[in-house]
Amino acid sequence: MNTTLTRTRKTEEGSSLFLVMTLIVIAFLMLASALSWSQNNALTIARNNQYWRTIAAAEAATEKVYARLHDDFQLNGETTVYNNSQGTAYYTTVPTAADSGYWSSYVFSDGQGRNNQTYVALVPGTRTNWTVLNTQYAGLSAIADTYQIKSYARDSQARFNLSAGVQQNIQPSSIPVFQDAIFYNVDLEIEPGPNMTVTGRVHSNGNIYQVPGATLTYQSDVTSSGVITNADMPGDPNVSVSPGTVVYRGAHTSKTPTLTLPIAGGNDPTTAYEIIKPPPVGGDTDPALAGERYYNKADILITVTDGLITAKSGSLNLFATPIVNLPAGTVTSYTNRFYNGRELKGVNVIDIDVNKFKTWADDSSVVTGSGNLLALYGREPNSIYVLDQRNLPAGTEKGVRLINGAQLPNGGLTVATQDPLYVKGDFNIKDSTGTSSGSDTTHTKPASLAGDAITVLSSAFDDTKNTSSLGNLKSAAGTTVNAAFLAGIVKTTPSSYSSKTLTYNGSMVVLFYSQIATGLWNGTGIYYNAPLRNWTFDNNFMNPMKLPPGTPTFRFVLRSDWFTLGKDPTS
Repeated sequence: MNTTLTRTRKTEEGSSLFLVMTLIVIAFLMLASALSWSQNNALTIARNNQYWRTIAAAEAATEKVYARLHDDFQLNGETTVYNNSQGTAYYTTVPTAADSGYWSSYVFSDGQGRNNQTYVALVPGTRTNWTVLNTQYAGLSAIADTYQIKSYARDSQARFNLSAGVQQNIQPSSIPVFQDAIFYNVDLEIEPGPNMTVTGRVHSNGNIYQVPGATLTYQSDVTSSGVITNADMPGDPNVSVSPGTVVYRGAHTSKTPTLTLPIAGGNDPTTAYEIIKPPPVGGDTDPALAGERYYNKADILITVTDGLITAKSGSLNLFATPIVNLPAGTVTSYTNRFYNGRELKGVNVIDIDVNKFKTWADDSSVVTGSGNLLALYGREPNSIYVLDQRNLPAGTEKGVRLINGAQLPNGGLTVATQDPLYVKGDFNIKDSTGTSSGSDTTHTKPASLAGDAITVLSSAFDDTKNTSSLGNLKSAAGTTVNAAFLAGIVKTTPSSYSSKTLTYNGSMVVLFYSQIATGLWNGTGIYYNAPLRNWTFDNNFMNPMKLPPGTPTFRFVLRSDWFTLGKDPTS
């Protein structure tokens, strides 16, 4: 029996060919789809890459403005920044081919139809606002402006015609130095024997060493750019055997940002000392330093030479008012007036009678009062710089002393000098409406004292009992001082280290080491016994209207918001 399979084989061959053709078509479709996806994906990647390059270019434009604004603020302050923002100085600041050939193909815009410009504007209502900071300096307040910086960029030679923008919000901020109960630009040592409570913030740009003899209580935050340690400072000749207790009512944080003056090397103690010195002959080459010198900020410059005392107006009119007629006895120069037991030297003191100065400053008459300077400054004069140019007897030391200072002029008072500064008796305790006591500063005026060192003498201090030795060591009287202090200290060495109630309300700032009053601490019971310390941070200093005249500031340009803006709305 013969069987023929020819017809069946043809059918199977036809089916196989159809299946192969179908698979080939599917493969080609998949390949085409893959190629299409690959091409589209490449386009997307290329577009995204160009977009992010454009974002980076726009950011570069805002950063160039930021850099210029930052330098202007550090060197010359807020007024220069504001004036430049009103003109074209910042608007025309964009990356150019002169910076790098990379920028030759980029076109920048301010988003308002103007090419090769950057948008820079003060946010309305934010100029010189008193602002509580929430940045790395959280807890401090600053006189701050808020600026918007916007830039749009487009690469004119790129594959895609697209633009993109960036906006930064920044705050040029001036932080007054008198916002801490205690601020040290150098290492801070706190080693009280009896219980001590510190109200207000505490900060050191160095380390904080603390070994209290009893209980040391901080009621506010304690920060250090170095470390906070319960140990003696290296080199301290005393070894604490039974240290007391440290109590923190707020945070205590190490490795925090430093706070420095807006001058080159502002956290260097030797450089910081310059702010209490007169400028060099020919002036400063650093405008920021010139702006921070108390000499240049004072309303009245008092110069004392051998046998001559002169007073003239300050740098506002380039000292062009050469004669300021202060009442007789306002300034008195003495030779070897009293003995400083720590310095082991007689003090050639210049006494400033604050009460006589107040009577003159509050009098608007051009004949008997401060009328001429009132017209010049638009307010009564409220700051004095004392320049001592006398030739001193061997073995003696310079000094400026404030006496009769219970009530200050209506505009407050700052007194600065390169010399050691002394305060005798109550200072700034009352005004025309009443008297403050304890930690109440309702009836005080804005006040600060700046010098090589600051010493408080009670009202019971008697010059005649301390003329050439430690005298009779007369008991002190209770004394109240309401003022910010800015002065130096004597650094601890391996051989030495740096009563009645002393009521103090203010802010203690140490920026440098003393260069004149350099006597070492030799312990209590010789020329000094520790008073009962009733010390409080003066919360008036958290009000910008109550800051002492001429208060130095730390300057920072703080970054706030950063975000992309999409395409240029005018393109």
